[in-house]
Amino acid sequence: MENEKSDITNQKNSETGSEGNSDNSTSTKQKNIKPNYNRKPRKNYQPKKRYYNKNKQPNNNNQGSDDSVTKYKFQKISVLVPLFNEEESLTKLSNQISDVFDKISSDYEILFVDDGSTDNSLKVIKDLSRTNNKIRYISFRKNYGKSAALNVGFKSASGDVVVTMDADLQDDPGEIPNLLGELQKGFDLVSGWKKKRHDPFIKKYSSRFFNYVTKVMSGIKIHDFNCGLKAYRKPVIKSISIHGELHRYIPVLADWKGFKVSEVVVKHHPRKYGKTKFGISRFFKGFIDLVTVIFTTRYIQRPLHFFGMLGVMSFIIGFVIDAYLSILWLIDKIHLSNRPILYLGTVLIIVGVQLFSLGLIGEMLVHNNKKEDSYGIKEKSK
Repeated sequence: MENEKSDITNQKNSETGSEGNSDNSTSTKQKNIKPNYNRKPRKNYQPKKRYYNKNKQPNNNNQGSDDSVTKYKFQKISVLVPLFNEEESLTKLSNQISDVFDKISSDYEILFVDDGSTDNSLKVIKDLSRTNNKIRYISFRKNYGKSAALNVGFKSASGDVVVTMDADLQDDPGEIPNLLGELQKGFDLVSGWKKKRHDPFIKKYSSRFFNYVTKVMSGIKIHDFNCGLKAYRKPVIKSISIHGELHRYIPVLADWKGFKVSEVVVKHHPRKYGKTKFGISRFFKGFIDLVTVIFTTRYIQRPLHFFGMLGVMSFIIGFVIDAYLSILWLIDKIHLSNRPILYLGTVLIIVGVQLFSLGLIGEMLVHNNKKEDSYGIKEKSK
């Protein structure tokens, strides 16, 4: 028994000894291993993203505002608003214009021209200009008329494009992008056409008749000369000067200067506030101004063509009348003392000579006072 116990203890000692020797051998191997400092570190590879729903669209909420902004090649746009006693509509109008230009990339300004209003229009404009730095204003001491307001506004506008509109909310500011888009096609002036008007009966149909006569006499193929909603390039407003009631004929003046004129259909709203400024006297003044425009645009440098043509026509009619009466007197021996038409023919001959002479005097005045001709030059080489 004692021998068996001694054999067992010897086996345990041998096992422990072998384990100790193995531990010692591994420790010595670890001491002999030198660290490799030139070894490249492992790259942390990110797992590739897998889009299982390929039809899923990314969130473009941040890009929606950029996509909705319309870009035009115009750096700055001036909105010119002449007004007279329109205090109730000014706040809403300025807000509508600002909302439109929130979607346009170009810079802008709103220029109110107060034509001597007797209500609180000027006070409202001042309050608006304090809260909106895009708003400027000019105020007249008394009422001079729309042409004067536009003329002063044209000189004060700083934009390379000027958009005019009335302050009574009948013109829709939402049509401004359509006017600008037409300008970008190469036109110099774009006039609005109120195809569906919301005006009183007399104003509506008298305006149609007036526009028809103006189109026939001027030769310009547009339907609404007096629409307040128009867009102009800067060279147009620099080349024309308006006074009296000539604002109705700005397309005629621009066409005579050689600018390209176009027209787009625009919305027209019923008047919500205030009263219309239209009167029957403006209808007759419009036709007098039409004669003025035709004369100043076509015959200002050649007055003999105008007065001479009228004089020759008058002279020929009078001569024919008197020649006919003279033949009757020579052949039939008819007494002419009781024929009033004789006096008509004589008067027409005298008036014809006077008109022709007036044309000659005008030609001499133009020739003697002629300065350097001002021609509209589109572009020239350096």
